[in-house]
Amino acid sequence: MKLDFEHRQSAHCESGVTSSLLRKISGGKITEPLAFGIGAGLFFTYLPFIKINNGPAIAFRTFPGLIFKKTCQALGIPVVRKKFGSKEKAEAALKQCLDEGRPVGCQVGVYYLSYFPREYRFHFNAHNLIVFGKEDDNYLISDPVMDTPTKLTSYELERVRFAKGTLAPKGQLYYAESKTEITDDQIRKAIINGIKRNTFMMLGIPGPFAGVKGIKYLAGKIRNWRDKLGVQKAGSYLAQLVRMQEEIGTGGGGFRYIYAAFLQEAHAYTRNDELLEISKIFTQSGDLWRTAAVHAAGIYKGRLGSQQDFDQMGEYLLEIAELEKNAFLALKKIKW
Repeated sequence: MKLDFEHRQSAHCESGVTSSLLRKISGGKITEPLAFGIGAGLFFTYLPFIKINNGPAIAFRTFPGLIFKKTCQALGIPVVRKKFGSKEKAEAALKQCLDEGRPVGCQVGVYYLSYFPREYRFHFNAHNLIVFGKEDDNYLISDPVMDTPTKLTSYELERVRFAKGTLAPKGQLYYAESKTEITDDQIRKAIINGIKRNTFMMLGIPGPFAGVKGIKYLAGKIRNWRDKLGVQKAGSYLAQLVRMQEEIGTGGGGFRYIYAAFLQEAHAYTRNDELLEISKIFTQSGDLWRTAAVHAAGIYKGRLGSQQDFDQMGEYLLEIAELEKNAFLALKKIKW
């Protein structure tokens, strides 16, 4: 059983899955950048009171599942999402979808993905992939981070669908259900909706932990980590920042590049030239996030370690926060 499905490699798992699952419904119009922007995928949060892999919780994306949900919602497309208490029911539901000719998205854990190199496997349960068929005991997998389709045995797929720990997927599967093609006017309205939502998320959430304020808050904390935690532990915390930024999905820098591409593609639907100029700011931000990641890696690996190095790391984040604040303020001022 192999469905008529075209695998495409993407920059980020959920936005890649979203654009692939919406390809037929949208006539190919919903690209990965459009899915990411309409779904308001750009975010930042620093939660020092929550620990993941022995480091503070740092996220550069919205909660898993929201990109797909919000993109479909903005386009008026019904979404079906199911979780399961039993592995048998989860596999039965998956097989039923395939029998109906429907590729499905699955949220899975990374650690037991057999086609991932071992150095990329760690306990993270918010990865997304598409199942588009079954041959003997092998499920056909379209994983957006892979350059070609791959396979998982029924046991391997069950294992990653029911991975334990934070954000346990519980056999989750999801798909879009629509028989009408998306119009350009729907896409235009969804773009505007996504920009407004992302602007609020980065500028308007109360408290110091999220959005631009979260980046500034982390900048201040990093400056104190050397004295408060010691060089070794402070370095491990910075390694956590780099892991969340560069290794999980596309992370901080990559997400800024995707958002810049989104604004460029949005220009074709809105004809607002301001979007092209604002997109350049997000590219600058992406470059600076990457520069900061290299600096953080230098501290973690012991090449750097003075207080001046930690202060420089804080300065990078303050500069990033200012860039992104200005970019979203400019988006907020646009008269649609």
